[in-house]
Amino acid sequence: MAPEADRVEADRVSVGGRGDPQPPFVVTATDGEARAGVLRTPHGDVPTPAFMPVGTKATVKGLDPGELHSLDARILLGNAYHLHFRPGADLIAELGGLHAFMGWAGPILTDSGGFQVFSLRDTILALDDAGVTFRSIYDGGEARLTPELAASIQARLGSDVAMCLDVCSPADTSRARLEEAVRTTTVWASRQITCPRAPGQLLFGIAQGGLDRELRHRSIEEIAGLGFDGHALGGLSVGEDREAMLETVGWAAPRLPADRPRYFMGIGDPEGILEVIERGIDMFDCVLPTRMGRTGTALTSTGRVNLRNARHARDERPLDDDCDCPACVRFTRAYIRHLVTQEELLGLRLVSLHNVRYLIRLTAGARSAIEGRRLADFKRETLERLGSDPEEARCRRQP
Repeated sequence: MAPEADRVEADRVSVGGRGDPQPPFVVTATDGEARAGVLRTPHGDVPTPAFMPVGTKATVKGLDPGELHSLDARILLGNAYHLHFRPGADLIAELGGLHAFMGWAGPILTDSGGFQVFSLRDTILALDDAGVTFRSIYDGGEARLTPELAASIQARLGSDVAMCLDVCSPADTSRARLEEAVRTTTVWASRQITCPRAPGQLLFGIAQGGLDRELRHRSIEEIAGLGFDGHALGGLSVGEDREAMLETVGWAAPRLPADRPRYFMGIGDPEGILEVIERGIDMFDCVLPTRMGRTGTALTSTGRVNLRNARHARDERPLDDDCDCPACVRFTRAYIRHLVTQEELLGLRLVSLHNVRYLIRLTAGARSAIEGRRLADFKRETLERLGSDPEEARCRRQP
Protein backbone atom coordinates (compact mmCIF):
# COMPACT_ATOMS: atom_id res chain seq x y z
CA MET A 1 0.00 0.00 0.00
CA ALA A 2 1.35 3.44 -0.98
CA PRO A 3 2.19 5.97 1.77
CA GLU A 4 -0.78 8.18 0.79
CA ALA A 5 -3.10 5.19 0.87
CA ASP A 6 -1.64 4.25 4.26
CA ARG A 7 -2.51 7.70 5.56
CA VAL A 8 -6.05 7.59 4.15
CA GLU A 9 -6.63 4.13 5.59
CA ALA A 10 -5.31 5.28 8.97
CA ASP A 11 -7.72 8.22 8.88
CA ARG A 12 -10.62 5.90 8.08
CA VAL A 13 -9.77 3.53 10.91
CA SER A 14 -9.28 6.27 13.49
CA VAL A 15 -12.75 7.81 13.22
CA GLY A 16 -14.68 7.01 16.36
CA GLY A 17 -12.56 8.66 18.98
CA ARG A 18 -10.01 5.85 19.33
CA GLY A 19 -6.77 7.75 18.83
CA ASP A 20 -8.35 10.35 16.55
CA PRO A 21 -7.55 13.96 17.58
CA GLN A 22 -10.59 15.17 15.66
CA PRO A 23 -13.94 14.31 17.25
CA PRO A 24 -16.41 12.30 15.14
CA PHE A 25 -19.03 15.02 15.58
CA VAL A 26 -18.86 18.79 15.72
CA VAL A 27 -21.64 21.38 16.11
CA THR A 28 -21.11 24.19 13.62
CA ALA A 29 -24.14 26.43 14.35
CA THR A 30 -27.04 26.70 16.76
CA ASP A 31 -30.42 28.41 16.81
CA GLY A 32 -32.08 27.94 20.17
CA GLU A 33 -31.87 24.21 20.89
CA ALA A 34 -31.52 23.39 17.18
CA ARG A 35 -28.07 22.45 15.90
CA ALA A 36 -26.25 22.19 12.59
CA GLY A 37 -23.20 19.97 12.60
CA VAL A 38 -21.05 17.39 10.85
CA LEU A 39 -20.78 13.68 11.62
CA ARG A 40 -17.47 12.19 10.46
CA THR A 41 -17.50 8.54 9.40
CA PRO A 42 -15.13 6.18 7.57
CA HIS A 43 -17.22 6.58 4.40
CA GLY A 44 -17.60 10.35 4.45
CA ASP A 45 -18.97 13.30 6.36
CA VAL A 46 -22.69 13.72 7.04
CA PRO A 47 -24.04 17.27 7.45
CA THR A 48 -26.65 17.40 10.18
CA PRO A 49 -29.57 17.62 10.67
CA ALA A 50 -29.74 14.50 8.49
CA PHE A 51 -32.65 12.42 7.24
CA MET A 52 -31.67 8.77 6.75
CA PRO A 53 -33.65 6.83 4.12
CA VAL A 54 -34.35 3.32 5.41
CA GLY A 55 -32.74 0.41 3.58
CA THR A 56 -33.89 -2.33 5.94
CA LYS A 57 -32.76 -5.30 3.86
CA ALA A 58 -29.79 -3.57 2.20
CA THR A 59 -32.04 -1.65 -0.18
CA VAL A 60 -34.16 1.47 0.00
CA LYS A 61 -37.27 -0.01 -1.54
CA GLY A 62 -37.53 0.75 -5.25
CA LEU A 63 -34.49 3.00 -5.48
CA ASP A 64 -31.01 2.41 -6.87
CA PRO A 65 -28.00 3.58 -4.79
CA GLY A 66 -26.96 5.82 -7.68
CA GLU A 67 -30.36 7.50 -7.57
CA LEU A 68 -30.07 8.01 -3.83
CA HIS A 69 -26.68 9.64 -4.34
CA SER A 70 -28.17 11.97 -6.98
CA LEU A 71 -30.92 12.91 -4.52
CA ASP A 72 -28.14 14.00 -2.08
CA ALA A 73 -28.82 11.25 0.43
CA ARG A 74 -25.77 11.28 2.67
CA ILE A 75 -26.39 8.29 4.96
CA LEU A 76 -28.64 5.22 4.78
CA LEU A 77 -30.01 2.91 7.45
CA GLY A 78 -29.84 -0.89 7.38
CA ASN A 79 -31.20 -3.41 9.86
CA ALA A 80 -29.12 -6.02 11.64
CA TYR A 81 -32.13 -8.23 12.49
CA HIS A 82 -33.20 -8.78 8.89
CA LEU A 83 -29.69 -8.97 7.46
CA HIS A 84 -28.65 -11.45 10.16
CA PHE A 85 -31.37 -13.87 9.03
CA ARG A 86 -31.29 -13.11 5.31
CA PRO A 87 -28.72 -13.40 3.77
CA GLY A 88 -26.52 -13.54 6.90
CA ALA A 89 -23.76 -11.29 8.20
CA ASP A 90 -21.05 -13.84 7.37
CA LEU A 91 -22.05 -13.92 3.71
CA ILE A 92 -22.15 -10.12 3.53
CA ALA A 93 -18.71 -9.93 5.18
CA GLU A 94 -17.37 -12.52 2.71
CA LEU A 95 -18.60 -10.34 -0.16
CA GLY A 96 -16.82 -7.25 1.11
CA GLY A 97 -19.19 -5.84 3.72
CA LEU A 98 -22.51 -4.08 3.51
CA HIS A 99 -21.26 -1.12 1.44
CA ALA A 100 -19.89 -3.35 -1.31
CA PHE A 101 -22.81 -5.77 -1.07
CA MET A 102 -25.44 -3.09 -1.74
CA GLY A 103 -23.32 -0.84 -3.96
CA TRP A 104 -23.47 2.19 -1.67
CA ALA A 105 -20.22 4.07 -1.04
CA GLY A 106 -21.57 6.49 1.55
CA PRO A 107 -22.11 6.11 5.30
CA ILE A 108 -24.49 3.48 6.71
CA LEU A 109 -26.09 3.25 10.14
CA THR A 110 -27.32 -0.17 11.25
CA ASP A 111 -30.05 -0.69 13.82
CA SER A 112 -29.30 -3.44 16.32
CA GLY A 113 -32.50 -5.37 15.66
CA GLY A 114 -33.86 -4.70 19.14
CA PHE A 115 -36.83 -2.72 17.86
CA GLN A 116 -37.79 -5.54 15.51
CA VAL A 117 -37.65 -8.11 18.32
CA PHE A 118 -39.69 -6.05 20.76
CA SER A 119 -42.21 -4.74 18.24
CA LEU A 120 -43.00 -8.37 17.40
CA ARG A 121 -43.80 -9.21 21.02
CA ASP A 122 -45.68 -12.39 20.21
CA THR A 123 -42.40 -13.92 19.08
CA ILE A 124 -40.53 -13.33 22.38
CA LEU A 125 -39.83 -16.48 24.39
CA ALA A 126 -37.55 -15.17 27.16
CA LEU A 127 -35.86 -11.96 28.28
CA ASP A 128 -33.03 -11.70 30.78
CA ASP A 129 -29.88 -9.76 31.53
CA ALA A 130 -27.94 -11.84 29.00
CA GLY A 131 -30.25 -11.18 26.05
CA VAL A 132 -33.57 -12.02 24.45
CA THR A 133 -34.84 -15.29 22.98
CA PHE A 134 -37.49 -15.18 20.26
CA ARG A 135 -38.85 -16.95 17.22
CA SER A 136 -37.53 -15.81 13.85
CA ILE A 137 -40.18 -14.28 11.59
CA TYR A 138 -38.51 -16.06 8.68
CA ASP A 139 -38.75 -19.70 9.70
CA GLY A 140 -40.25 -19.73 13.20
CA GLY A 141 -37.07 -21.19 14.63
CA GLU A 142 -35.83 -20.22 18.08
CA ALA A 143 -33.22 -17.46 17.96
CA ARG A 144 -31.21 -15.50 20.49
CA LEU A 145 -29.97 -11.90 20.39
CA THR A 146 -27.45 -10.62 22.91
CA PRO A 147 -25.44 -7.40 23.12
CA GLU A 148 -22.38 -9.33 22.03
CA LEU A 149 -24.16 -10.84 19.02
CA ALA A 150 -25.64 -7.47 18.04
CA ALA A 151 -22.12 -6.03 18.11
CA SER A 152 -20.68 -8.97 16.14
CA ILE A 153 -23.36 -8.79 13.43
CA GLN A 154 -22.83 -5.06 12.94
CA ALA A 155 -19.05 -5.43 12.97
CA ARG A 156 -19.26 -8.04 10.20
CA LEU A 157 -21.66 -5.83 8.24
CA GLY A 158 -19.06 -3.06 8.52
CA SER A 159 -21.52 -0.20 9.04
CA ASP A 160 -20.23 3.25 9.94
CA VAL A 161 -22.58 3.60 12.90
CA ALA A 162 -23.74 0.65 15.01
CA MET A 163 -26.59 0.81 17.49
CA CYS A 164 -26.74 -0.80 20.92
CA LEU A 165 -29.24 -3.53 21.67
CA ASP A 166 -32.00 -2.10 23.86
CA VAL A 167 -35.41 -2.99 25.27
CA CYS A 168 -38.04 -0.96 23.44
CA SER A 169 -41.30 -0.87 25.41
CA PRO A 170 -44.72 -0.19 23.86
CA ALA A 171 -46.56 3.02 24.68
CA ASP A 172 -49.04 1.29 27.02
CA THR A 173 -46.49 -0.57 29.16
CA SER A 174 -46.68 -0.38 32.97
CA ARG A 175 -44.21 1.74 34.90
CA ALA A 176 -42.73 -1.35 36.51
CA ARG A 177 -41.98 -2.89 33.12
CA LEU A 178 -40.70 0.44 31.81
CA GLU A 179 -38.33 0.66 34.76
CA GLU A 180 -37.11 -2.87 34.07
CA ALA A 181 -36.58 -1.97 30.41
CA VAL A 182 -34.42 0.98 31.46
CA ARG A 183 -32.37 -1.23 33.78
CA THR A 184 -31.88 -3.98 31.21
CA THR A 185 -30.99 -1.48 28.49
CA THR A 186 -28.19 -0.11 30.67
CA VAL A 187 -26.92 -3.62 31.48
CA TRP A 188 -26.80 -4.51 27.79
CA ALA A 189 -25.19 -1.20 26.81
CA SER A 190 -22.43 -1.62 29.40
CA ARG A 191 -21.55 -4.97 27.77
CA GLN A 192 -21.84 -3.96 24.14
CA ILE A 193 -19.58 -0.93 24.51
CA THR A 194 -16.67 -3.27 25.31
CA CYS A 195 -17.20 -5.46 22.22
CA PRO A 196 -14.96 -5.34 19.12
CA ARG A 197 -16.11 -3.14 16.26
CA ALA A 198 -15.37 -2.75 12.59
CA PRO A 199 -12.51 -0.31 11.84
CA GLY A 200 -13.69 3.23 12.56
CA GLN A 201 -17.20 2.09 13.47
CA LEU A 202 -19.05 4.47 15.79
CA LEU A 203 -21.35 3.10 18.47
CA PHE A 204 -24.51 4.88 19.65
CA GLY A 205 -26.25 4.20 22.95
CA ILE A 206 -30.02 4.33 23.30
CA ALA A 207 -31.91 5.91 26.20
CA GLN A 208 -35.29 4.44 27.10
CA GLY A 209 -37.95 5.50 29.62
CA GLY A 210 -41.00 6.27 27.52
CA LEU A 211 -42.73 9.49 28.55
CA ASP A 212 -41.76 9.05 32.20
CA ARG A 213 -39.53 11.99 33.12
CA GLU A 214 -37.77 10.30 36.02
CA LEU A 215 -37.02 7.07 34.13
CA ARG A 216 -36.00 8.90 30.97
CA HIS A 217 -33.62 11.11 32.96
CA ARG A 218 -32.20 8.05 34.69
CA SER A 219 -31.65 6.24 31.39
CA ILE A 220 -29.99 9.25 29.75
CA GLU A 221 -27.65 9.68 32.71
CA GLU A 222 -26.70 6.01 32.78
CA ILE A 223 -26.19 5.63 29.02
CA ALA A 224 -24.36 8.95 28.65
CA GLY A 225 -22.05 7.93 31.46
CA LEU A 226 -20.77 4.98 29.43
CA GLY A 227 -19.09 7.20 26.82
CA PHE A 228 -20.79 6.36 23.51
CA ASP A 229 -20.00 8.16 20.25
CA GLY A 230 -23.62 9.26 19.89
CA HIS A 231 -26.98 8.93 21.59
CA ALA A 232 -30.50 8.01 20.54
CA LEU A 233 -33.87 8.60 22.14
CA GLY A 234 -35.57 5.22 21.83
CA GLY A 235 -39.05 4.09 22.82
CA LEU A 236 -40.76 7.09 21.24
CA SER A 237 -43.00 7.23 18.16
CA VAL A 238 -44.35 3.82 19.21
CA GLY A 239 -48.01 4.76 19.58
CA GLU A 240 -47.96 7.40 22.33
CA ASP A 241 -49.74 10.76 22.12
CA ARG A 242 -47.89 12.95 19.63
CA GLU A 243 -47.88 16.13 21.72
CA ALA A 244 -46.65 14.22 24.76
CA MET A 245 -43.93 12.69 22.62
CA LEU A 246 -42.77 16.07 21.34
CA GLU A 247 -42.85 17.48 24.86
CA THR A 248 -40.64 14.60 25.98
CA VAL A 249 -38.15 15.26 23.17
CA GLY A 250 -38.12 18.92 24.22
CA TRP A 251 -36.87 18.22 27.75
CA ALA A 252 -34.93 15.01 27.00
CA ALA A 253 -32.79 16.02 24.00
CA PRO A 254 -30.96 18.87 25.79
CA ARG A 255 -29.93 16.41 28.51
CA LEU A 256 -28.00 14.30 26.00
CA PRO A 257 -24.28 15.13 25.67
CA ALA A 258 -23.95 18.35 23.69
CA ASP A 259 -20.81 17.21 21.86
CA ARG A 260 -22.34 13.99 20.48
CA PRO A 261 -24.95 13.46 17.75
CA ARG A 262 -28.55 13.02 18.87
CA TYR A 263 -30.73 10.53 17.01
CA PHE A 264 -34.54 10.24 17.09
CA MET A 265 -35.47 6.75 15.99
CA GLY A 266 -38.41 6.70 13.61
CA ILE A 267 -39.87 10.02 12.47
CA GLY A 268 -40.34 11.19 8.91
CA ASP A 269 -43.39 13.38 8.38
CA PRO A 270 -42.44 16.98 7.49
CA GLU A 271 -44.01 18.55 10.58
CA GLY A 272 -42.42 15.97 12.87
CA ILE A 273 -38.99 16.48 11.32
CA LEU A 274 -39.14 20.21 11.92
CA GLU A 275 -40.42 19.74 15.46
CA VAL A 276 -37.60 17.40 16.52
CA ILE A 277 -34.93 19.50 14.79
CA GLU A 278 -36.19 22.52 16.71
CA ARG A 279 -35.79 20.53 19.93
CA GLY A 280 -32.15 19.62 19.27
CA ILE A 281 -32.26 16.35 17.28
CA ASP A 282 -29.52 15.82 14.67
CA MET A 283 -30.50 12.56 12.93
CA PHE A 284 -33.73 10.71 12.17
CA ASP A 285 -35.01 7.94 9.91
CA CYS A 286 -38.32 6.70 8.58
CA VAL A 287 -39.84 4.33 6.03
CA LEU A 288 -42.56 6.91 5.27
CA PRO A 289 -41.28 8.35 1.95
CA THR A 290 -40.96 5.00 0.17
CA ARG A 291 -43.95 3.41 1.90
CA MET A 292 -46.14 6.31 0.79
CA GLY A 293 -44.54 6.18 -2.63
CA ARG A 294 -45.70 2.60 -3.03
CA THR A 295 -49.29 3.71 -2.33
CA GLY A 296 -49.09 6.54 -4.86
CA THR A 297 -49.01 9.37 -2.32
CA ALA A 298 -46.56 12.23 -2.82
CA LEU A 299 -45.17 14.53 -0.16
CA THR A 300 -45.12 18.07 -1.52
CA SER A 301 -44.43 21.57 -0.25
CA THR A 302 -48.19 22.25 -0.21
CA GLY A 303 -49.27 18.97 1.40
CA ARG A 304 -49.86 15.37 0.45
CA VAL A 305 -51.05 14.47 -3.03
CA ASN A 306 -52.97 11.23 -3.56
CA LEU A 307 -52.29 10.41 -7.18
CA ARG A 308 -55.11 7.88 -7.30
CA ASN A 309 -57.53 10.80 -7.08
CA ALA A 310 -59.30 11.30 -10.44
CA ARG A 311 -58.73 15.05 -10.34
CA HIS A 312 -55.10 14.46 -11.34
CA ALA A 313 -56.00 12.56 -14.53
CA ARG A 314 -55.40 15.64 -16.73
CA ASP A 315 -53.09 17.54 -14.39
CA GLU A 316 -50.09 18.79 -16.35
CA ARG A 317 -48.27 20.12 -13.30
CA PRO A 318 -45.30 18.32 -11.74
CA LEU A 319 -45.73 16.65 -8.38
CA ASP A 320 -44.22 19.76 -6.77
CA ASP A 321 -43.36 23.03 -8.52
CA ASP A 322 -40.49 23.60 -6.09
CA CYS A 323 -38.83 20.19 -6.55
CA ASP A 324 -35.78 19.42 -8.68
CA CYS A 325 -36.06 15.61 -8.63
CA PRO A 326 -36.25 13.68 -11.94
CA ALA A 327 -39.93 12.84 -11.36
CA CYS A 328 -40.82 16.53 -11.15
CA VAL A 329 -38.45 17.74 -13.86
CA ARG A 330 -39.51 15.18 -16.47
CA PHE A 331 -43.09 14.05 -15.80
CA THR A 332 -46.58 15.38 -15.12
CA ARG A 333 -48.98 14.38 -12.37
CA ALA A 334 -51.26 13.00 -15.07
CA TYR A 335 -48.59 10.63 -16.37
CA ILE A 336 -47.45 9.49 -12.93
CA ARG A 337 -51.10 8.97 -11.92
CA HIS A 338 -51.56 6.78 -14.98
CA LEU A 339 -48.55 4.69 -13.94
CA VAL A 340 -49.77 4.43 -10.34
CA THR A 341 -53.34 3.44 -11.19
CA GLN A 342 -52.07 0.83 -13.64
CA GLU A 343 -49.73 -0.56 -10.97
CA GLU A 344 -46.72 0.16 -13.17
CA LEU A 345 -43.51 -0.12 -11.15
CA LEU A 346 -42.12 3.08 -12.65
CA GLY A 347 -44.93 5.10 -11.10
CA LEU A 348 -44.30 3.79 -7.60
CA ARG A 349 -40.55 4.31 -8.06
CA LEU A 350 -41.00 7.89 -9.24
CA VAL A 351 -43.19 8.84 -6.28
CA SER A 352 -40.77 7.15 -3.86
CA LEU A 353 -37.84 8.96 -5.46
CA HIS A 354 -39.65 12.29 -5.18
CA ASN A 355 -40.65 11.71 -1.55
CA VAL A 356 -37.08 10.95 -0.50
CA ARG A 357 -35.82 14.04 -2.29
CA TYR A 358 -38.52 16.17 -0.66
CA LEU A 359 -37.49 15.15 2.86
CA ILE A 360 -33.79 15.59 2.09
CA ARG A 361 -34.45 19.10 0.73
CA LEU A 362 -36.63 19.93 3.74
CA THR A 363 -33.87 18.86 6.12
CA ALA A 364 -31.22 20.76 4.16
CA GLY A 365 -33.44 23.84 4.29
CA ALA A 366 -33.71 23.50 8.06
CA ARG A 367 -29.91 23.26 8.30
CA SER A 368 -29.50 26.47 6.27
CA ALA A 369 -32.10 28.16 8.46
CA ILE A 370 -30.21 27.16 11.62
CA GLU A 371 -27.01 28.57 10.16
CA GLY A 372 -28.86 31.83 9.47
CA ARG A 373 -30.58 31.76 12.88
CA ARG A 374 -34.02 31.80 11.27
CA LEU A 375 -35.33 28.30 11.96
CA ALA A 376 -38.52 29.58 13.58
CA ASP A 377 -39.38 31.55 10.42
CA PHE A 378 -38.48 28.61 8.17
CA LYS A 379 -40.65 26.27 10.21
CA ARG A 380 -43.60 28.68 10.24
CA GLU A 381 -43.39 29.34 6.49
CA THR A 382 -43.08 25.63 5.71
CA LEU A 383 -46.03 24.62 7.88
CA GLU A 384 -48.17 27.42 6.49
CA ARG A 385 -47.60 26.06 3.01
CA LEU A 386 -48.28 22.51 4.10
CA GLY A 387 -51.52 23.53 5.80
CA SER A 388 -53.23 21.48 8.47
CA ASP A 389 -53.49 18.16 6.63
CA PRO A 390 -55.19 15.65 8.96
CA GLU A 391 -53.33 12.83 7.25
CA GLU A 392 -49.98 14.15 8.50
CA ALA A 393 -49.00 11.60 11.14
CA ARG A 394 -45.82 10.35 12.71
CA CYS A 395 -43.93 7.50 11.17
CA ARG A 396 -44.16 4.05 12.72
CA ARG A 397 -40.87 2.23 12.52
CA GLN A 398 -40.72 -0.87 10.36
CA PRO A 399 -40.74 -4.16 12.30
